[in-house]
Amino acid sequence: MKQQYVSGLKEGQVVASPFLVRQKEIRTSPRTGKSWLELDLSDSTGSIAAKMWDKYEAIAATFERDDVVIIRGRVKVYNGQREVTLEQIIPAAERDYELADFLPHTKHDVGKLFQELQATIGSLKNPWLKRLLASITDDPAIAAKLKRAPAAMTMHHAYLGGLLEHVVSLLALARTVGERYPELDLDLLLAGVVLHDIGKIEELRYERGIDYSTEGRLLGHISIGSRIVAEKMRAIPDFPAPLAVAVQHLILSHHGTHEFGSPALPQMREAVALNFLDDFDSKMASMRATLEAGEETAGADEWTERNPSLRRALLRADKYLGTGGGSPAGANAAKKTASKA
Repeated sequence: MKQQYVSGLKEGQVVASPFLVRQKEIRTSPRTGKSWLELDLSDSTGSIAAKMWDKYEAIAATFERDDVVIIRGRVKVYNGQREVTLEQIIPAAERDYELADFLPHTKHDVGKLFQELQATIGSLKNPWLKRLLASITDDPAIAAKLKRAPAAMTMHHAYLGGLLEHVVSLLALARTVGERYPELDLDLLLAGVVLHDIGKIEELRYERGIDYSTEGRLLGHISIGSRIVAEKMRAIPDFPAPLAVAVQHLILSHHGTHEFGSPALPQMREAVALNFLDDFDSKMASMRATLEAGEETAGADEWTERNPSLRRALLRADKYLGTGGGSPAGANAAKKTASKA
């Protein structure tokens, strides 16, 4: 059974544990000409770089990316980042590990998330949209993938069940926004939430790691999702053509701009709302992951590592303000202000 996880590794610690190989590359320094084996090792808690400097040629031929290997090495910190200097690498037999130890997954109950999704679909007043969405969640092949798929490779909800978690979070946000802006067609917006990223069930591979499928690399999730939904709408007799166009517009425009991969720009209220809600939920989830990463080993450091979505480091505001871990600093300041009023 796996005992050591990425999240708990500390500088100077000896590591002897299995990890999943996410990346594998032999690199050569252009300055010195020296070569080394560089790996990106991962488990369910995160990933860490690892380097083997000597006598790596023979062992490098015994494993590939997405294999599980048992490594021995020592953790060090280089340029502010943890990495492992490797001494030994042994390919692991399948009987020696549980694959679930190596794949990050949602902290939420997937069954309950799926029930929330189905309850929302059941509450829709538009019979065409209700039937369309039910045809998605009632399809066993789609439902199984929807419960397991990540929402992205790295940017946000990048773990098993992440797509479903993202969708259910967006459904709650959409209902709140719908109450504030009653001019929105809430059923249409909710349908857009459920369908906007459905193509990710095919865009990504997530059996032994998270990576793009060949179809995903060639087509992308927007076009894949548009095709899946178009096929479902064609299977519903007399599905209204204008409604079909509106649904497709939500899918094709949800990234907001051509620069970010949308074939169309949002040109309906519901499409604009979906774009902003999707971006908001994605960024908040990405920030949460960055702020939580390394909390146990961050010590007094107020700044995180670089967030890939926002392309900047983030301030741990609780530490900066003295409110982290139940610290009363912020609360005391508020009480003093209140007492003067």
